[in-house]
Amino acid sequence: MSDIRLGVLDLVPIPSGSSAADALRNTIDLARQTERFGYARYWFAEHHLNPGVAGASPAVVLALTASATSTIRIGSGAVQLGHRTALSTVEEFGLIDALHPGRLDLGLGRSGGRPPGQSTSPRPTTIPVVDGRAPNGLRIPPRFSFEHLIGSPRFLLQQQLLRQPDARAQDYGEQVDDILALLRGDYRSADGVDAHAVPGEGAEVEVWVLGSSGGQSAEVAGRNGLRFVANYHVSPATVLEAAEGYRAAFQPSDHLDKPYVAVSADVVVAEDDERARELAAGYGPWVRSIRTAEGAIPFPTPAQARAHPWTEADRALVADRVDTQFVGSAARVADRLEQLQEATGADELIITTITHDHADRVRSYELLAQEWHRR
Repeated sequence: MSDIRLGVLDLVPIPSGSSAADALRNTIDLARQTERFGYARYWFAEHHLNPGVAGASPAVVLALTASATSTIRIGSGAVQLGHRTALSTVEEFGLIDALHPGRLDLGLGRSGGRPPGQSTSPRPTTIPVVDGRAPNGLRIPPRFSFEHLIGSPRFLLQQQLLRQPDARAQDYGEQVDDILALLRGDYRSADGVDAHAVPGEGAEVEVWVLGSSGGQSAEVAGRNGLRFVANYHVSPATVLEAAEGYRAAFQPSDHLDKPYVAVSADVVVAEDDERARELAAGYGPWVRSIRTAEGAIPFPTPAQARAHPWTEADRALVADRVDTQFVGSAARVADRLEQLQEATGADELIITTITHDHADRVRSYELLAQEWHRR
């Protein structure tokens, strides 16, 4: 499968008992290591008000990582556009590109909930899902509703703290259009006034859109002829509709002449299945903390995870994510990644791995890369 490239998505997790500074040092080391292992790109997610995540600003962490690496592509997965303007985004990434030209991926994501009027109903796909499985056996769990998270006090506070008072969030599609125009250098306001982002204009930046369904993000990526990431690691139930929605909307552009889809997956690899399951034990409590709207907790040790008092409601809350995490030996996980690639037709896979100990995380990426390149 060496023709299908692997990338890294890093949330900059803070393990229990450590600090944000430790997490950042681990991130820079992991970027160096995965560059050596042969990964194609290294991306940073954006999260706020999470005690266990230090990745609040992809651009800042990117600047640090760019200076510590030399060949691996680096980028955002994704910048949350509901919290910033098109101009600030282009200028931030333009600054990094000015010193590290040709290595930057600008991954764009929505934030702030579903757009007004957009349905939550599943979009039809040509791939039948029977008893929770795609035809090749890939696990496609029931849809998870994020409505309780979007309406939670913590989410509303986050929106309040990240936006200027009374600010109106720009339509996502319009904002992406503005970013592309500023990068090209042909932005013109509704009043006919030109604007030129320097640095930023003409930057050698590869623009991506990340999405968890076949809705607005997939449509925006497709009509602009951009690369698209379908987030199996966030919403495994909707990965097929996301990929198909993007392909259905795709129009050739100066960026691409045909659709290009990457698919993300949560992965933990160790020398054997038992050890991998031990390392992955903290994942369930960690996902639970996110989905109860308390914010991601510092990633637990296996012992702390085993001590968590699970209820049936807790297990149901995280079942789709736990059941679709790929955990095991390198051969077992590579088999499941091949299954994911086959079911979605992915051109590339984006791997996110979290373990409590940094050395185990590095080793997981190393074992997977070794197995993947052998195939």
